[in-house]
Amino acid sequence: MTKQRKKIYFNDPQLEFMYTGAHTSVIAGGRRIGKSHGFASPFGLRNTQQMPRSTGGVIGSTFQQLLSRTLPGTLQALEDFGYKRDLHFYIGHKPPKNSNFIKPIIDPPSYEHAIIWYNGTIWRLISQDRAGTSNSLTLDWLMLDEAKFLNFQKLKEETFPANGGFKGHFGHIPWHHGMLIISDMPTTKAGSWFLSYKEKMDNELIETIHGLIHERWEIQQRMKIAPKPYHARSLREIDIALAKLRSVAVYYREWSSIENLLLLGEKYIRQMKRDLPPLVFQTSILCKKIKNQKDNFYAALQEGIHYYDAFDNSYLDSLDYSYKDKDDNCKQDGDLDREKPISIAFDYNANINWLVAGQRQGVKMLTLKSFYVKYERKIRELVQDFCNYYRFHNNKTVIYYYDNTALGTNYAVGDDDFASVICSEFERLKWTVDRIHLGNPVPHRDKHRMIHLALKGQKYLFPMFNKPNNEALLLALENTGVKITSKGFQKDKSGEKLVESEEDRLEHRTDGTDAFDTLFIGMNKFPVNDEYDESIISIFR
Repeated sequence: MTKQRKKIYFNDPQLEFMYTGAHTSVIAGGRRIGKSHGFASPFGLRNTQQMPRSTGGVIGSTFQQLLSRTLPGTLQALEDFGYKRDLHFYIGHKPPKNSNFIKPIIDPPSYEHAIIWYNGTIWRLISQDRAGTSNSLTLDWLMLDEAKFLNFQKLKEETFPANGGFKGHFGHIPWHHGMLIISDMPTTKAGSWFLSYKEKMDNELIETIHGLIHERWEIQQRMKIAPKPYHARSLREIDIALAKLRSVAVYYREWSSIENLLLLGEKYIRQMKRDLPPLVFQTSILCKKIKNQKDNFYAALQEGIHYYDAFDNSYLDSLDYSYKDKDDNCKQDGDLDREKPISIAFDYNANINWLVAGQRQGVKMLTLKSFYVKYERKIRELVQDFCNYYRFHNNKTVIYYYDNTALGTNYAVGDDDFASVICSEFERLKWTVDRIHLGNPVPHRDKHRMIHLALKGQKYLFPMFNKPNNEALLLALENTGVKITSKGFQKDKSGEKLVESEEDRLEHRTDGTDAFDTLFIGMNKFPVNDEYDESIISIFR
């Protein structure tokens, strides 16, 4: 019986990347440009087949990222290409003896966090939140996924050295010690490290490679009509020249999601323009570089200092490389003290309501996670979302900080005020509420002064944010402007009352930042069961 071949579509950027075959390729591409199917998987398969028994590194900022975003798309692409798990490759454990898999050149002491292939090639899954995972490794190639989230200093100190030096068995292969770097467009200076590869690309060299590829194709076409003895010799000479050129080539490209319009359709692009905030749409879909705002209410906020990742990798390991939506709960959070209460604060509005959760850790104020609900989903649903996420938390107590804005108003909940509804819903769900009334809201100028000193590490608890758990909140904080009024220095909240539009989503306005402000005031001015002296001066000294 003849096996039927399966046709697979590749868009123009994917085809150009594959036939260029540069030693180092950097792809800045919009969402759903086809990073897994058209870049990552073909790159990994080529290296697997061209360098059997080699060891490559698949690098992610966190193991959770590799598990939830990198692996699912890559494994689906491999399956589409005809490769099956537990037949052509195994994940996380040594292949059984009856599989007859070939041993790698460097047989690792452990096959944990690795994909092991039939021909002895290993893909090591390396996450930067596991200390020293690149140390002591000898790698033959690298694939860096979601590069804008990677710590460049760690790459230079740990990963790049592991991918250099000894030529070994693959010195003649143009892709030995090569790299594929994939990301959408970064929005921060720290995440922009890979954009420098654009200056390293020799355009004439890339054009020469493309010219030789075209020449090779023309010879193949002539061979189909009237093959000559010299045709084969010409192909060998071109292949030798291509290998030399590819071995030193750097290839850099920026492509928007529109390049994959044939598969995505115009409806998807319009939907993304409607659903995403302008900054995200410009960077993640159109792949455009964006300059950061400077006149910001939280001007001292810096990604490299105040943001962190904290996943419980022992829990993620237990999922056997099969991450599903049901796994999105507090078990995966490595920063959560499961025996302590969780401090919370809200912001209340008719169309959007926020909850921001945190805990103190020494002199640090950790913002663990933030939640929001919109329109028909109100305060009760917001509390339910929190309790569902933290259903495995050992201490079912919340310290609820609220000011007078939570009293005597009810436009989001019905007849009772916000504070009453929040407490009753927590109690219905078997949580204990420790209510802390803050009085009148703190004026903007005073909040700004306090938070600015805290972000500088000069006074108060030092604010830190779990980046993956606060995506919308951080985007709002980064884009909160200021204005000068008759009352002096103010947070610019003028956009809150506007009707939501495609370019201006509710969750990226200042509402969530007000919930954070309330939590900050509460945890610093009204600490509960925690000795704390607000006169603590610079934690960096």
